[in-house]
Amino acid sequence: MLSGMNISEQGTGRPVLVLHGGGGPGTVAGLVAHLGKAHRVLAATLPGWNGTPRPGELSSVAAYADAYTLYLAERDLADVTVIGSSVGGWIAAEVALRDSARRLAGIVIIDGAGIEVAEHPITNISAFTPPQLAQVAYHDPSKFGAGMPPMTPELLAMMRANQETLAAIAGEPYMFDRTLRARLGEMRTPALVLWGESDRVMTAGYGRAYAAAIPARRSSSSPRPVTCRSSSNQQKLFAGSMGSSRV
Repeated sequence: MLSGMNISEQGTGRPVLVLHGGGGPGTVAGLVAHLGKAHRVLAATLPGWNGTPRPGELSSVAAYADAYTLYLAERDLADVTVIGSSVGGWIAAEVALRDSARRLAGIVIIDGAGIEVAEHPITNISAFTPPQLAQVAYHDPSKFGAGMPPMTPELLAMMRANQETLAAIAGEPYMFDRTLRARLGEMRTPALVLWGESDRVMTAGYGRAYAAAIPARRSSSSPRPVTCRSSSNQQKLFAGSMGSSRV
């Protein structure tokens, strides 16, 4: 297994691996805490995020998927649900496509990146200012930053470094792999696809195309974003959709 696989554990029960999006592990902290009440949660900090090192081998989303597939094998984990938000959803889909050992019970993709949908292009937010990001990523832009620590120079530098890592692994083409949409048709792992109707980075139309590409899937949408922008809404959807965590 690669060094630098930063994974914290909490709770007991069936294992759930949580993969955050481009904003870092804080974007799924509420979800991790909620799931930890009834599951063994393996919360990843993707290498290269929040000041962690990114080994040279991790130069693409596919490489991250290989690394987490190997992590599950080396830990001999089975009956695992993998939950991924944004780029983490893309990694989760790639892990499912590599699951020849049938270690996964299912995956949950929350506003996931990764596919090309010409009629619903992904909004490139790499150069957006915080106010611009609030307008496209939040149902209620006025709540941007709610619950976040004060914006210090150190925090701002970390956020910029996170975006640099994202650009290094998924910046060209921006946040998609031209082959993934077709390859999703080969997925045999059950999948739950969750999307926010208000998401203007990857729109609900993009989400519907994502769900339609996966044979063994269920999908659900919410009038509010279900990614990091609305942790309480995530929890309600999971309570109704996951049940005992089987997808």
